[in-house]
Amino acid sequence: MSARGRSYRYVGPVDLEDAVRPGSGGCRISSTAEFGDWIAGRSAAELAEPFTFVVGTDGALRLAPRRSEHVACAGGDMVLSAGEIGFVREADQWAVSEISNQSTGYCPDIGSWSEVARALDDVGLERPSGFTHEVVFRRCPDCQEHNIVREDDFVCVFCGSNLPETWNVDPAV
Repeated sequence: MSARGRSYRYVGPVDLEDAVRPGSGGCRISSTAEFGDWIAGRSAAELAEPFTFVVGTDGALRLAPRRSEHVACAGGDMVLSAGEIGFVREADQWAVSEISNQSTGYCPDIGSWSEVARALDDVGLERPSGFTHEVVFRRCPDCQEHNIVREDDFVCVFCGSNLPETWNVDPAV
């Protein structure tokens, strides 16, 4: 755990992590003005779909195009949360229209919402009260594969073993 909350290290494919180059992270957004500058540079096609986001261990929001890897958006660093985020323009201001913790590279727990909320509040973006789509990640204690739990069925899709009720994706935690 960091001083802010649980931090997540990258647990995805090694080749994606190895491809990260220094200074190649997502755009750090820490104010309304920075967000305004960033969003103004997005095309209509980009705005029509969600973006990749991470919240760094410094608590700052980082954004990248949707098809960006979360580990690249994070510059290879640990994160407090990661997922996908969409924006909508409402009454002359931007707001979060959809947001999830969908990141198979970091597999953040749904409890990471508090860090996301804090980062969005720091930027001054209107937001929902939680993830609009929650993804429950678990690592199978038997075969070690990462699973997405669907419909509260805590059973490994790879080997059929029971999955734990609590987050356990990172074996180092």
